Amino acid sequence: MENTVLVLNGPNLNLLGKRQPEIYGRATLLDVEDLCRITASEVGLSAECRQSNAEHVLIDAIHEFRVGCAGIVINAGAYTHTSVAILDALNACEVPVIECHISNVHRREEFRHHSYISKAATAVMAGFGIQGYALAIRHLAHLRAGKA
Repeated sequence: MENTVLVLNGPNLNLLGKRQPEIYGRATLLDVEDLCRITASEVGLSAECRQSNAEHVLIDAIHEFRVGCAGIVINAGAYTHTSVAILDALNACEVPVIECHISNVHRREEFRHHSYISKAATAVMAGFGIQGYALAIRHLAHLRAGKA
């Protein structure tokens, strides 16, 4: 598991490509997962991709990967702005955590400007589209190599 990155997507991200494409683009969750696996492979890692609309499933995945993996890339969706429980799970992590958002949340509604996840994150990606996931995985590889 030490060479594995957990890519964790929260609620409604299963609807990527269908839900508000003017904000999130036309790429699907499968496109995101393919991009993550390809990018991880390019940097000598593997990607374990998971998505759930259920908060407790996301928390269980964080618990499973909180030690011993290369890091966690998380797009918690709306839970970013509401979930102290996910923050608590991330605070228990002994691996780097990269918060990732497809849209620039700071150009959107005011309630999206606050993130509980950021308090536990090593870095935050926002507004890079799905390429933010690839950048996050590359950053985790740099951290592992002691380059960042």
